[in-house]
Formats: sequence, structure tokens, C-alpha cells
Amino acid sequence: KLEGGVAQQVAELERLGRLKHFFSAHVADAIIAAGDKSILAPHRREISYVFLDLRGFTAFTDSAEPEEVESVLRDYHAAMGRIVSESGGTIDRFAGDGILIFFNDPLPVAEPGKQAARMALAMLASFAPLRERWTKLGYGLDLGIGIAQGFATLGAYGYEGRFDYSAIGGVVNLAARLCDQAPAGRVLIDRRTRAALG
Repeated sequence: KLEGGVAQQVAELERLGRLKHFFSAHVADAIIAAGDKSILAPHRREISYVFLDLRGFTAFTDSAEPEEVESVLRDYHAAMGRIVSESGGTIDRFAGDGILIFFNDPLPVAEPGKQAARMALAMLASFAPLRERWTKLGYGLDLGIGIAQGFATLGAYGYEGRFDYSAIGGVVNLAARLCDQAPAGRVLIDRRTRAALG
């Protein structure tokens, strides 16, 4: 049986380990440090929201084998996820071939619009070798990205046993619409992001 202090430390390490499955290491550390003043409680903040989508993915899944779909998603998520972590973004969620990311919450970012734009450009560069490899395999896949900046309500939403840390608001919908309209291999941004870029 563990002594009180040791048991508490073990419990905290286990909690941190579970959080790192959902958040980047620095975000998980901030959640632990917040303690009872939980940053997971609903709050409002200005964020930059980024929406990524694989063009041609639905048609691809209709004819591809499950192993091919899994391989494409694994490589895509690994490449894009690494860039999100390096950029200090928070992954809202993976939605199949869509990746939803925001900046300036739960950790503050001085210039979230610029950080989001830098990340998007790094993603396009990192995607190029994936596109080349997939084209050789006959997969017609490409990347579209939309970025919007504005206020959102953020927090942990869900039910007992399954919560997601997410952003809700018009900025999310705008980023999704911009992504839908972005030509393959391009990034579309809203006016607030454009103004933030200077």
C-alpha cells in the first residue's frame, strides 16, 4: 500500500499520462497546474481556428481497401500532428480526414493568427511528399486549409466518461466554410486573420 504523498504523486502522473492522450504535453501540464481553477471550465476567448481537409478522401475510401485507408490516415495524422505540436496548437478533434485546431487556448499565444498561418504553410510543405507518394499509388488526394479568427466559447464538453476539449462558435463554422472553398493545396483566410498578418 502506497503512503499518502507517494499515492498522490502516482495519481497525478497517471492523470497527466491520460491527459497527454488528448492534449499536447504543454497543455496537459497547464491543466494539471491549474488544479481546482480548471482551465477546462467553459470560458470565452479570441482564438484562431484552423480546419484541414483531405480533398478526394471520400471517393478514395469508396474504392480503397481498409488497410489503405488506415495507412493514409496514419501517415497524414502523424505528419500534421507533429506540426501542430511544434506550433503550439490545440487539436480540437480528428474528424476522419478533417483535423480541427485552434490557437490561444488553453495557453495564450501572442499572435495566434500568425502562428496559425505559419503552421498552415508548414503543413502544406510537409504534405507535398505525401501527395507525391500517394499519386504514385493512384490516390487522388490533396489538402485544403481554412483559417478564421474570432471569439469562441471553449471548455470540456461531453458526458461522464467522455469529454472533449472543444471550441464552439461562428469562428469554427467560418474556418470550416473557408476550408470547403479552399482549392487543393491552398489556404483560405478570413479578414481578421489577414489583418493580424499585417
